[in-house]
Amino acid sequence: MQIKDMFAKKIDREMQGVIIVGQGEETNVSQELEEYVVTKELQKHFADFFAAYKKGINGNTAKMGVWISGFFGSGKSHFLKILSYLLDNKQVGDKHALDYFIEDEKILNSTVIEDMRLAAGIPADVVLFNIDSKSESSGKQSKDAIVNVFLKVFNEMQGFCGSMPHVADLERRLSEENKFDEFKAAFEGEYGEDWDKSRKDFDFIQDSVVDALVSMDFMSEAAARNWCEKASEAYTISIEDFAKRVKAYIDKKGNNHHVVFLVDEIGQYIGDDSKLMLNLQTVTEELGKECQGKAWVIVTSQQDIDSITKVKGNDFSKIQGRFDTRLSLSSANVDAVIKKRILDKTKTAAQTLRLLYEQKATIIKNLIVFNDGVEKKLYANEADFSQVYPFVPYQFNLLASVLTSIRTHGASGKHLSEGERSMLALFKESASTLKDEEMGVLVPFHRFYDTLENFLDHSHKGVIAKAYANNYINTKQKDSDVFAINVLKTLFMIKYVLEIESNIDNITSLMIEHIDDDRIELKEKVEEALKILISQMLVQKNGNLYVFLTDEEQEINNEIEKENVEMPEVITKIAEMIFEDIFTDKKYRYPEFNGRYSFSFNQVVDDRPYKSNQGFDIGLRILTPWYDGGMDDATLRMMSGQGKEVLVVLPNDDEFLTEMRAYLKIERFLRKNTSTQLAKYESIKEAKRLEMRERNANAKLYLTEGLKEATIYVNGDIIRVSAKEVNSRINEAIGRLVQTVYHKLSYIDKAMGEADIAKLLRTSNQMLLQLEGGTEANAHALDDVLAYIAMNSRNHMKTSMKSVKDRFMKAPYGFVEDDINWLIARLFKRGDLTFSVNGVYVSLNNKSEEEIIGYITKKAFVEKLLMEERVRVSEKDKKAVRDVMKEVFHAAVSTEDEDSIMKSFQGYATNMVNDMSRLEAYYNQYAYPGKKVLDMGKRLLQSAMQLTSTLEFFEYVSKMRESFFDLAEDYEPVKTFFGGEQQNIFMRVLDMLAIYEDSKTYIVDTKLEEVVEKMHTIVKQDKPYKNIPQLPELLKQFRDAYAKVMEVEEAPVLDSIDQSRQRVLEVLATKEYAEQKKERYLSLFEEIHKGAESCNNVSALRSFADKAGALKIRLMDEMDNMDRQIVERKQAEEIRRIREEAKKQGVDVSDAQVAQNIAEQNKQYKVRKTKNVSIKKITGTSSWRLENTADIDKYIEELRKTLVTQLDEDTIVNVEF
Repeated sequence: MQIKDMFAKKIDREMQGVIIVGQGEETNVSQELEEYVVTKELQKHFADFFAAYKKGINGNTAKMGVWISGFFGSGKSHFLKILSYLLDNKQVGDKHALDYFIEDEKILNSTVIEDMRLAAGIPADVVLFNIDSKSESSGKQSKDAIVNVFLKVFNEMQGFCGSMPHVADLERRLSEENKFDEFKAAFEGEYGEDWDKSRKDFDFIQDSVVDALVSMDFMSEAAARNWCEKASEAYTISIEDFAKRVKAYIDKKGNNHHVVFLVDEIGQYIGDDSKLMLNLQTVTEELGKECQGKAWVIVTSQQDIDSITKVKGNDFSKIQGRFDTRLSLSSANVDAVIKKRILDKTKTAAQTLRLLYEQKATIIKNLIVFNDGVEKKLYANEADFSQVYPFVPYQFNLLASVLTSIRTHGASGKHLSEGERSMLALFKESASTLKDEEMGVLVPFHRFYDTLENFLDHSHKGVIAKAYANNYINTKQKDSDVFAINVLKTLFMIKYVLEIESNIDNITSLMIEHIDDDRIELKEKVEEALKILISQMLVQKNGNLYVFLTDEEQEINNEIEKENVEMPEVITKIAEMIFEDIFTDKKYRYPEFNGRYSFSFNQVVDDRPYKSNQGFDIGLRILTPWYDGGMDDATLRMMSGQGKEVLVVLPNDDEFLTEMRAYLKIERFLRKNTSTQLAKYESIKEAKRLEMRERNANAKLYLTEGLKEATIYVNGDIIRVSAKEVNSRINEAIGRLVQTVYHKLSYIDKAMGEADIAKLLRTSNQMLLQLEGGTEANAHALDDVLAYIAMNSRNHMKTSMKSVKDRFMKAPYGFVEDDINWLIARLFKRGDLTFSVNGVYVSLNNKSEEEIIGYITKKAFVEKLLMEERVRVSEKDKKAVRDVMKEVFHAAVSTEDEDSIMKSFQGYATNMVNDMSRLEAYYNQYAYPGKKVLDMGKRLLQSAMQLTSTLEFFEYVSKMRESFFDLAEDYEPVKTFFGGEQQNIFMRVLDMLAIYEDSKTYIVDTKLEEVVEKMHTIVKQDKPYKNIPQLPELLKQFRDAYAKVMEVEEAPVLDSIDQSRQRVLEVLATKEYAEQKKERYLSLFEEIHKGAESCNNVSALRSFADKAGALKIRLMDEMDNMDRQIVERKQAEEIRRIREEAKKQGVDVSDAQVAQNIAEQNKQYKVRKTKNVSIKKITGTSSWRLENTADIDKYIEELRKTLVTQLDEDTIVNVEF
């Protein structure tokens, strides 16, 4: 059975494949109405539309907008046109549009039929137009573009001039006055041609227009010419005025007349222009407000209204309210229409096809397969096969996507008026090309290209034309059906479609032409065709995808191919991709101890280090197929064994190199070419950026696969790695290398940290620091570190912490800093090392645990902390120190640790020195015994305390052993002396001796002197301790004897004090101020009297008699001064009285009698001074020695002379005994 015999309707019949607004041939309209398929989806859309339209018929509504959306080719323009027929109830022959729907039972719901009858029965002017074709060439630039188009089509609908609104206004005015036909006749009489044909040339017929208007008395000539001048100016109309003009037209028509504007492709026209969107919103709003449902706006758009109103910065919620009826056409609607109108089969053909599918189902399923992960519809069952044949189900959706993409990228005309193809026509024409073929053929996807070719721009179809002229591609110079060119057409069709990948398998499926095709053979044929197309620069391979190239893209590709990419640049990029994207680890983490140990490794590709300053112990070297060194097995084994490297040898894969070179060429090209040079190719340049990223991704994919399959050499052998992933494979290989290179890492059998160091230094029991079983933790590591430091010490070098870390953090150890810190701390604690910082030895004796930890762990001391192997102290010196501690401090030491012994000793010494310092304070007041012992002991102990070197300390204490023993013997009685009553009794003895020393001149007592002598003998001894018990008895004897002396000496002193007091009181009794001063004078003498009675010192006791005599003289002088002051005051008062009396009597003060009286008064009250002196001062000595009368005469004469010298004028000398 041939294809053409299968269809219920002739496949080659004439069909309207292009929707052209205004096409009026009745045969076409009849066919459109007759063959229009109302799908299940359209049943609902017709119901929703006519239900909304009915509201404006039966009443008023402001919601008079209808928004019809659907993808390109979905039939929305056809639906709009059918609506126009129904609303106009267009008559075709002897039938109206509605009759086709009723007779063919296209609408199943009777209610909808009634709504349609109601709408068809209402008079309406239906204005169907494509807005882009009706718009002026520069119309979109105006913010009023949409209202201007609406005004144009509204004028045209009434028969007025659409292109010149000024002329249309004149025509309307004439029509309103019923003079339009008269004007037409007058104009034709003047100009000679019909007005409707001539008005488009208004600028050239103005004289005839003026003459016609004047001749019919419609205007004066001046007014007519003035109007003609204004008609040449720009025309503006507000949206409000336009809406009122429509309202006036509807009112004039009456009878519930409607005006319906059906606007095709409004979404395409508006685009992202917010001004146009605002204009449409205002037009719809004003028409709704003015006409209240009698004027309707029905529009189509590829986008739904929610999408197109999302214009940044504007609120178009109002327009969404106006377009309350929203109808969306889906792809399912297109499928149903095509199956009904084009692919409907005869019963025989349908049955035959079902039987064929039953036989070939498995073959067909294996024949047409897609592998890009995006679902493609295939035959569901035999019924589906029968309905869709000779097409494949995936072609419906895919072709819709192709049409949309071509519309965006490759069509020369983008709007319906310029002839865009419908899906219906494409399927019909494609099927027609196979009408003479026998059953079994399928429509390959490239067949759709032939029906679209005339609507493509030159940059696309020119490539196909050049391919036909290319002898390499079209070897037989055929005009059609060249396999390679059919592949090229297929690639063009899917070039901009995201739903399908252009890989070899998908292309093969798209090229299937018969259900009995051999897919393997066809695939090989496709591959050969692609190679030819790639060689001729018409197709480009991106990874596993093949891309159709336009003329501009070919030009760009030629430029890119000229870019020279050197192999070193490729290797650098490989290194970057491997080490930054694929295997990103910079360190290998050793699995033991929870990844505590990580090892950096050198990164190299071929002979090129990935980064500079790589000096690690191990390395990872990737060898590419382009490595120019030896690649034989023996060489590679040797390299991996000697170089401490993992060698990863990539398989020989040209695909990777191809992708990487292409990536680098595009990158270089885009970097070199500025935007100015590539301005006309901006979209291609963006595509190349995308391609560059894809190429990079492909190269990464190939390289990743290569690393998975690579041969790996470690330690001179090929290793068998169990892992499959790149990271796991390489890490496993590096792990094996690490075990070889860092073979002493196993010396660490327990991981330690800073907390362990603190615990170590604070623990005195070394056994607690061992592992279970009593073994030393990390014993081998400790041995190696100690051996290294010992070697340096033997060479008279100190070892810094930095040098230890430099050695043991590298191969063959690989220890971390925490390991080394703990090892050093352990050796130090164990007594194997000595520390010095800034030239000063440090240990736990002179530094705290925290300070020692800081020296070991802090980076600031990594070069300051110096270590030496510790020289062990001799047993003789150790014993000496222990003996000294036992004797001096009464302390025993159990530890063998030298530092601990030294620290313990110095601690005891510090305490003893502190005790001695406290005792020294007693010697500031008294000469207690033992001062030399304390001084000598402090010097001895402090000398030992100042030593920081353990060896020097032990040697010093051993050397001074006898001195320490002497100290132990001498210090004990000193400490005992101050600890009990000895010091107190000794102090009292010293006090008594001091009193005696002060008074012994006045004492003559043999018994007392004997006691004093004994006391002196004891206190002057260096070690008086055994004689101190004698002191209490001697002290008692001293006090008894001394008390007797005091009794004898006290009586004359007290008598002298009493005499002095009595003398003062006698004189005071004669004075007028006696009562005033008496109490004070008595208290002064009483104080001296009590002091004498309580005095226990003879020397001091005698001074009280002198004090009393001195007080007597002082008080006598005080009374003389007071007497003088009293006399002087009385004399002054008397003289003042005499002068006042003289003044009263009128006598001058200088009068002789008054002056005489004053002189007498001065004489009467003349003041005489008293001089009180003691007899001792007069005699100048405390005693006279008289042997004869001459001695008496001599002393008396001297006394007389002294007394004479004391006499002065008006002075009384008072000698006190």
